[in-house]
Parts: sequence; C-alpha cells; structure tokens
Amino acid sequence: MSEHFEEQEFNTDHLDTHLWRRILKHFFSYKKDLTIIFVSMISMAIIDIIFPFLNKTAIDFFVLANGDLKQLQPFGIAYIVLIILQAMVVYVFIRFTGKIEMQFAYDIRNQAFRKLQEQSFAYFDKTPQGWIMARLTSDIGRLADIVSWSIIDLVWGLTLILGVSTVMLVVNWKLALMVLVVVPFLAYISIIFQKKILNRYRLTRKINSKITAAYSEGILGAKTTKTMGLESKQSHDFKALTQDMKSQSVKAAILSAAFMPMVMGLGAFSSAMLIWLGGQEVLVGTLAFGTLVLFTQYAAQFFEPLRQIARLLAEFQMAQASAERVLSLLNADIDLVDRADVIARYGSILDPKEAEYEAIRGDVSFEHVDFYYKKEEPVLTDFSLDVFAGQTIALVGETGSGKSTIVNLICRFYEPKAGHIKVDGIDIQDRSLGWLHSNLGYVLQAPHLFSGSIMENIRYGKLSATEEEVIEAAKRVSAHDFIIQMEEGYQSDVGEGGGRLSTGQKQLISFARAILANPSIFILDEASSSIDTETEHIIQTAIESVLKDKTTFIIAHRLSTIVNADRILLIDKGRIAEDGTHSSLMRLKGQYYRLYTNQFNEERQNELLNIKESNEQRQL
Repeated sequence: MSEHFEEQEFNTDHLDTHLWRRILKHFFSYKKDLTIIFVSMISMAIIDIIFPFLNKTAIDFFVLANGDLKQLQPFGIAYIVLIILQAMVVYVFIRFTGKIEMQFAYDIRNQAFRKLQEQSFAYFDKTPQGWIMARLTSDIGRLADIVSWSIIDLVWGLTLILGVSTVMLVVNWKLALMVLVVVPFLAYISIIFQKKILNRYRLTRKINSKITAAYSEGILGAKTTKTMGLESKQSHDFKALTQDMKSQSVKAAILSAAFMPMVMGLGAFSSAMLIWLGGQEVLVGTLAFGTLVLFTQYAAQFFEPLRQIARLLAEFQMAQASAERVLSLLNADIDLVDRADVIARYGSILDPKEAEYEAIRGDVSFEHVDFYYKKEEPVLTDFSLDVFAGQTIALVGETGSGKSTIVNLICRFYEPKAGHIKVDGIDIQDRSLGWLHSNLGYVLQAPHLFSGSIMENIRYGKLSATEEEVIEAAKRVSAHDFIIQMEEGYQSDVGEGGGRLSTGQKQLISFARAILANPSIFILDEASSSIDTETEHIIQTAIESVLKDKTTFIIAHRLSTIVNADRILLIDKGRIAEDGTHSSLMRLKGQYYRLYTNQFNEERQNELLNIKESNEQRQL
C-alpha cells in the first residue's frame, strides 16, 4: 500500500533568495525584539568605530605633541563610559537574540506539527517517521541557531564595514583604497566556495535523516532485533551510516576551514600594504603617525566583519540545506482537505465548529467507488454497498483483498478516485472531516496508547468526559476489574506506547476509549487477532452488548468471532464475492465455508495438541 519513499532533492547551487525571503518573513515577525537588537548592534558598531579615533587622539595629542595631561582624565572617563556602554549593548543583544532563537524554533516546530496533524494517511504511508523527526528536531534547531545569530552578526558587520569605509575615505582615500581593493577578490572566492559548501552540507543533512530513521527503527524494532539475533547486522548497518556521516562532515569542515584562511590571507596582505606605504608617508612627514595607527586599527576592524560575513556565507549554506528540508515539510501538499464552503460552516480539523455538527444515525453506502494506491494497481473498481444503521458487518478475505481499504474509505482516511461514499444519505465530502471522525470509534489490531495514565488514555475518546464517565466506559468493556487491581488504579502510568500493559489490557483500554464518546459508527480492525482467548471473549461480549445498536464494521481474522454478525462480506480482489449471514454462507459452501472450515479444523487440531502436551507433562 505504501509507496517507496525518496527524499526530496534540492539542486540550487547558490543562496536561494525566494527561500530566504520566506524564512526571513517569519523571522522579522518579532518586530519589537528585533528593533531592540538592531539598535544595540548598530550602537555596537558605532562604538567600535569611535575607539580607534580615541586612540588616534591619544597618540597625536598626548604622546607625540606633549599635550596637556590634565585633559587625560576626561579622555579616560570617555573611554570607560564607552566600555560600559559596550558591555551593556552586548548583554542586551545576547539576551534578546537568544530569546528570538528559542521563539523562532518554537513557532516553526508548532507550524510543522500542525501541518502533520492535517496530513492524511497517504503522507505517513510514504514518509518514514525518521525523516519527519530529523526535520522537527535537528533541522529546525540548526536553522533557528544559524538564522537568529547570523542575521544579528550580519547587521553588526555591515554597519561596521559601512561606517569604517566612510571614515577611511574621508580621512585619506588613498589609504582607504588599499583596504577596499581586496573586496572584489573576496567576493570571487566566496562564489567559488559557496556551491561546494552547500552541496556538502546537503549530503550531511540527508545522511543525518537516515541516521534518525535508523535510531527510530532500532528502538521500535528492538524486540524483533533481539528475537531474530540481528544485533550484529543492525550495528554494522548503523556504523556504515555514521561512518558516511563522519566522512561527509569532515569534507564539509575542510571546505569551510579552507575558506577562512583565504579571507584572512587577503586581510593580512591588505594590512601589510597599508603599513608599508603608510609607514613611508609617516617617515617623510606627509602622514601623521596617529592616522596610520587609525588606519591599521580600522583595517583590522574592516576585515574582522568581512571574515564574519565570509563565515556567515558558509553557515547560510549549511542553514539553507536545513531550511530547504524544513520548508519542504511546511509546504507539503495536503491531499485530503475539506472544501472552502464546508470549512466555513463546520470549521477545519484543527479548529472545528462542533456546534454545527449534525447527529449521525449510521447508514453507510458506497456508490460505484473506484480506489487505488497506485494507478496501475486498482484496489476497488465500481464497488457498491449499502449498510443500514445498527447493522454489524464483518469483512473477511485474504490479505490484500481490500478489507482495510473499505473501512479506511468509510473513515475518510483516503478519498475515492471515483464514485461517492455517503453517511445517512449525505456525501461525506459535503461534511467536514471533524464531523465524521467525531462520530467514529476505531479499535486497531495493535492499539496505540499515549504516555500517561490509564485515565488520560481513556479520556482521549472524549476530552470533556468526567472521571465517572471514564470509569463507566471501562466497566462496559470489562476493563475496570484489572485497572483497580493495579497499584495506582486509573492513575497508573501505561508507559511509552502502553509498554507496561499486556496486549489484551491495551486492547480493552483502547475499546473503552472508543466507546466513551458514544459514536454512531464503529470500526474493529482485527481487534481480537493478537489477544488471548479470555480477552477475546470479553471483547466479543462487549461487541454484542455495547455495540448492539451501533453500525459496526469488523475486519475479522478469527472467523469464530463474527458468526453472530448481521452480514458477512467475503471480499475478493476488491469485490464482494459472498454476502450473507454465517448460516447462509455455510450452506452456500463457497469461499467462506472453506475459510471457516479450515480455520476451525486448525484451531481444533491445536487444542488437541495442547491437551496431549499437558497430559504428557502431568505423566512426567
């Protein structure tokens, strides 16, 4: 059913201005904090420009011209005041930039998670959770870190470069050109390196996603790994991934490391030329010594932000690799959405207008429905079915016959490619997803429980439910007895994924959660196939009593559990091959008869073998 997943490829070999406009649009939404930061960084740049002027004044007036030392005190006070101001500015920008970094990451993660809540099953069919986790964690974190701090550094650097350049050109334009002449060479080197750095970081981020996916699969599949003795293979495969990550990361670091010395070398060459030519002018008396010191300090200040900007270019390449991947998640098309007029009336899946929801009786009909996961492999073709409210419908058939597809379409986890699916005579596309899902109770073969208490997990079925309602739901499915025997009763922690409970206990809690909201339509997806006989009997009793007046669809693996169903549909290659009660289908002696007979004989044979083994053990 799922499609082979390949990560989206990005081929832009330069800074993508469209992408960065989208990122910066969100970044600049923090106007108040950014204003404080930008003012502080511009103030920092102005202070940095003033310091060399103070040094020039000290050299020319106090050192070389034997100036009045009484003026040294106010000069020193001015110096100290500037240092204090500089410290205050540094405090302000670090505090507010850190705040923006955390807020940016928080907002982007919320947007991404919200987008995931809106996605259909099809998206999760083809997108491994490890790839999603990499985007939500490391990619967003890296993007927030680089964007917030780098943009602030960029404001400081550009302000300082502009200010220093202006002052140098005003004071002595010839010496200023000696400093500025390296800028075109620096731009050329940056263009050469940015493509290589970006491609290398794309590779590292792609491998990082594979590592995250491997982590996830390794943890979720730990029991399978242990029972099949695959520890060595898993370790070998993971080592190969991390070795690849290490190799690509080292290559990316080498490129970045080679970039910075070139920038520093250009700066050193410019400074050397400045001292050589400026020193000659000082010796012949055409240039004041303090002015030469001013230019050497300005040259150092000029190249420091240039080095920072060169570093920022490399970091923006790395950030672009993360930004592309994050935006690919935020921009992912949602292939199952309500129409605009439906949303206007009933709200969206995340912002529902529950007061507008109409009650559901439970009539369900398929009218000439076509469906496929892959166009060349149709699952349902011209499929029609009418189910009346309160009926229990069992779907049986071989794996891949289309049983799960039918109930997934009823739940509107997927849209039909052709035809209509109606509930109470209303096309489900004329109502909202929230309207339909609020009237559905779904119990899976492998139920998922969330971390937290039993009370919280049952209450997920109806968030407004009281404790009494939760307990009543548990009693109706016979889960209350085992719950109160636990150390903390309904407040007992179920563990991650319900790991502290048995499969049967998880199934009963899942069942209680499903009936809590009193939905009109129930789906039981092989709910008794992986539990013990005693729990199966409990669930079977609950189905016959609790779901007596509910429209119920049961995908059955154990055919003995659906003999009392109102209708049994044998699905074969996406069509209804047989339709009737258990008795009528047994009299027909068709496919259902053979399936049931074979399964009955197999179960009977297993019972006899168990009895024989028990007798032999007693004799021993």
